[in-house]
Amino acid sequence: MTSYDVVIVGAGAGGGVAAGLLAEAGKTVLLLERGRRLDFSTAGRDHLRNQRLPQYGFNAGPGPEAGPRVSVDKNGIASVVPLLDGRYQNNAACVGSGTVVYGAMAWRFLPDDFRMASKYGVPEGSSLSDWPLTYEDLEPAYERAEWEVGVSGDEASAGKTRPRHRAFPMPPLPVTAVGRKLRQGAASLGWKTETVPLLINSMARGGREACAHCQHCVGFACPVNAKNGTQNTLLPRALASGRCTLETGAMAERIDTDDLGHVVGLTYSNQAGERIAVKSELVICSAGAIETARLLLNSKSARHPAGLGNTHDQVGRSLQGHYYAGATGWAAESVWDGVGPGATTATIEFSHDNVDPSGKAIVGGGMLADDFVMLPLSFLKGHVPSDVPRWGLAHKEWMRHHYTRQLYVTGPVHEIPSPEARVAVDPAVCDKWGLPVARLSGATHPETLRVYDFMRARAEEWLRASGAENVRSHAAGLYLSGGQHQAGTCRMGHDPKTSVTNEWGRVHGHDNLYVADSSLHVTNGGFNPVLTILALAFRVAGQIAKRW
Repeated sequence: MTSYDVVIVGAGAGGGVAAGLLAEAGKTVLLLERGRRLDFSTAGRDHLRNQRLPQYGFNAGPGPEAGPRVSVDKNGIASVVPLLDGRYQNNAACVGSGTVVYGAMAWRFLPDDFRMASKYGVPEGSSLSDWPLTYEDLEPAYERAEWEVGVSGDEASAGKTRPRHRAFPMPPLPVTAVGRKLRQGAASLGWKTETVPLLINSMARGGREACAHCQHCVGFACPVNAKNGTQNTLLPRALASGRCTLETGAMAERIDTDDLGHVVGLTYSNQAGERIAVKSELVICSAGAIETARLLLNSKSARHPAGLGNTHDQVGRSLQGHYYAGATGWAAESVWDGVGPGATTATIEFSHDNVDPSGKAIVGGGMLADDFVMLPLSFLKGHVPSDVPRWGLAHKEWMRHHYTRQLYVTGPVHEIPSPEARVAVDPAVCDKWGLPVARLSGATHPETLRVYDFMRARAEEWLRASGAENVRSHAAGLYLSGGQHQAGTCRMGHDPKTSVTNEWGRVHGHDNLYVADSSLHVTNGGFNPVLTILALAFRVAGQIAKRW
């Protein structure tokens, strides 16, 4: 039986960082990825088959081999849902995972994001908690992620809201016409704005070109490889060490334990369908919040009848993603300049310390920003009013007039976690490997809707101040939130009764089982979470390298 020092499941943001650091630290690493390698030539560019608009398929995985999931509605009725169903809560599956095709917003969470329960109290029925670490604890890892993966940003604005010790490695990308319009509107309201930090080269760096400002960034692979992810930074470092073996098309079946319940390795199926068991000193789960929870729950034994790390029924609970609040309006003249990636201007004025019209405190808040360049089909499907014809001359004329005049701001809000928003494994439905599939149930906490409504009102206010007419937004109902920003199913904490890992990502009750992905997030912030995923992976893997 083959042996490794470390087996890592998932070659995305967390797993890629862990592989790079541990291989360079002298460890032999087996990195398993169920997806395949992708680049600009192999990732699809179909406007209806991509991670942003997957009407007929995804371009960064997973493929049909991923199998179904089970979704349980509010009435307790379970349905088997296919990959393209929104209830599936899909996340990318390829080498680099979402970092191949993301928009690459590189936000640090704010200091208050790590102490939400202390700041606001715990809403009844929620699982709102403080993180077991502070912003100051994570700041060195944030800095390392910005420099070793590569972030372009504006130090003058970012340094005022988050304590920093080092400037960004690259200057920001240029502000667009929409961004300039929004900055004028924000200034008229007395709101501060920030330049959106991006994991994209604004200048040649690391042997790769600067951003070409194309209009197909979010949802697609980069044509000049200027978008920075683990697939072109940490993973090449891991492979160059000669100590990392990357195996694609590999599906982790279970984490193996001995008679005493100690983790001794992992069993997986390779691309040829062969079942392989390997020994390892340590296992790291980095498969995303849903699949990491599923792997732990499927790793049952006599010593761990409920799965690994699940003695207190915490694995899979408090699944979070992000509700996106926003608003759309129309400028009197064209604000289109076609300069990608498009996201340049944000306000975080309302991330904390907000009250609703009645004077009651809002638990958290969120960030609002201009969006990435929107493909015409995405614009048609998501932003055309219902009374506009969907075909014919009238439709074409409306599109020609409005597509270049759209003003749109949006952003993720603080979701208030619920313990009933959860991942379990289904007792009856299995995938092609014979493994019980993920069973998803519950919804976000109702307090999230108050946060959402407050933020969409701010979005409308910003657009009107920026000269937009016919401003509109939409209300939201309670639903299970996950998708590309999924997080929180193996939350870190000090108490094993209310968390799955400690502050270093080590699973309670195990000395050699770790998590290094968004599953660790206690709360998911009011920002895109990828820089926090990267930073936690640097922190977790760095500690492992020192300890082991």
